[in-house]
Amino acid sequence: MAEGVKLEDRWGYYVATSSQACVSAINSYYHQVLIYGRERSVILEAVAHDKHCVLANILAAHFLHSSGSSRALTCLHAAKSNLEHATLYEKLVFDAISYMLSEDRDDDVAVELHSKLLKEFPRDLVSLKRAQVICFYMGLPGLSLSLIQKVLPHNEGENFIYGMLAFPLLELGRMEEAEKAAKRGFEINKQDSWAQHALCHVLQYKCCFREAVKFMEECSSSWGSSSFMLTHNWWHVALCYLEGNAPRQRVLEIYDNYIWKELDRNDSMSAEVYLNAAGLLLRLYVRGELDIIGDRLKMLAECLTNQENWYMEWHFDVLIVWTLAKTGEISKAEDLLKGLKNRFLRMTKKKQQRMQRGMMLAEALYAYGIADDRRGLELLDPDFDATDYKIIGASDEQVDVFNEVWYNMLLNIGNALKAIEVLEKQIKKRDGVPYLWRLLERAYKLANKPEERIANEKATALESRYFN
Repeated sequence: MAEGVKLEDRWGYYVATSSQACVSAINSYYHQVLIYGRERSVILEAVAHDKHCVLANILAAHFLHSSGSSRALTCLHAAKSNLEHATLYEKLVFDAISYMLSEDRDDDVAVELHSKLLKEFPRDLVSLKRAQVICFYMGLPGLSLSLIQKVLPHNEGENFIYGMLAFPLLELGRMEEAEKAAKRGFEINKQDSWAQHALCHVLQYKCCFREAVKFMEECSSSWGSSSFMLTHNWWHVALCYLEGNAPRQRVLEIYDNYIWKELDRNDSMSAEVYLNAAGLLLRLYVRGELDIIGDRLKMLAECLTNQENWYMEWHFDVLIVWTLAKTGEISKAEDLLKGLKNRFLRMTKKKQQRMQRGMMLAEALYAYGIADDRRGLELLDPDFDATDYKIIGASDEQVDVFNEVWYNMLLNIGNALKAIEVLEKQIKKRDGVPYLWRLLERAYKLANKPEERIANEKATALESRYFN
C-alpha cells in the first residue's frame, strides 16, 4: 500500500489501502452479510487484492472463523501486524472482532466494544448486525434495541436498518412498532428478506395465517440469494399453514421442496436446513402426526449423527438431542448431552447462570424423546415458559414449540389442572390457534369439566377458518 493512502468504504469511512478492488470486495461483503448471502467468501478477494489491509483481514478472519477454517488465525495475525498503519475505524473494528474470536469471551464485553465502535462510526450496519447477533444469543432483545436506537438517527431511510429495528421489537412483544418498522424497510427495498421476515412474524402472531402465507409466497422469489433466508422463511410459511390447520400435505410439500431440497445445492448451509427441518418435524410430532412424517425424521437423524453438526448453537443441539432420542439413536443422543454438559461446566460462572435453563431444556427434550414425560417435567420450571429460554439462540416462534412439548407432557401424565391453567393463559395471548383449543379441550376432558364442549366448538370453528 502506498504510504498514507486511504479510500472510503460503503459507509463513507476511511480504509488504509490504495486498492479500489479491495474496497469494492469489502463493500460486496457488507451487502452479502446484510442479506445473509451465499457469497460472503467475497471478503477473501479483498485480502487477495491487499494482503496488508487491516479491515479486509479482520473481516476475513471473522468469516473464516464462523465457517471453522484454520485460515482465520492467519488473517487475524495479518490484521494485527498492520495495525500501526490502520485508520481509527479499522482499529475499532479490529478490537471488536478480535475480542469476539477470543477464547472464553465475555459477551457483555463483546457488546460494549461494538457499542464503542458504533458510537464513533454509527453508519456501519455490518458491525451493528454483529452486535445484534451477540445480543440474540444472549437472549437480550432490549440490549439489541438500544444499540439500534442509538444509530438510527444516522441511518434514516437507509436500506436494511428497519428490518434490523423490527426484530428486537418483535422479541419484546412490541408488535405495532415492529410492524411499522418492517413496513418501512419493505417500502425502501421490496427485496429485503429480513423486513419480509419481520412482517411475517407480526402476521403470524396476530393469527393472520392466510395473509402471512400470501405475503410470503409472493416474496419468495427474492430468497434464492440466501440459504438461511430461503429455508427459514419457508419454515415460517410452513408453520403458518400448520397453525392455521391447512392440509398437512401442504406443510410436507414445503418441507420437501423448499427446505430439504436446499441440500441439493453445493452452496447450501446444511446446518440451517437441518435446524429448520427438525423444528418443523417436532411441531408435527407434538400434533400427533408421526405417521405422515414417514421416513423424514429418520433421514434427518442419519444426518445429525454426524458430529460435525453438533455444538454449532444451543438451539440446534436441543433439537438434535430430541431427533436422535426419538429415532432410537440413544447412545448418540447421550453423547451429545454429555458433550453439552462438559461445555456448560467449562463456562464462566456468569455464563453458566445464563445457560442453566438451556442445559435443562436439552435434558428435558431427551426425556421427551424417550417418552419419559415425568422426568422431562421435573427438569423444567414448574411454571415453564419457553420465552424465558431464548438464551439458547431462538426467536419467540422457534421456542414456542417447547411450550407445546410442555403442554403435551403435562397432559400425558394426567396433570390436567396445570395444563388448563397454562393453556387458558396462553390462549388469552393468541386465541386464534386451533391447536391450543384442541389441547385445552383435551385438558378439560381429562378433568371432567363441562367447558370441554366450548373448547371443542371453538377449535372446530378455527380449524376451518383459515385454509379450509
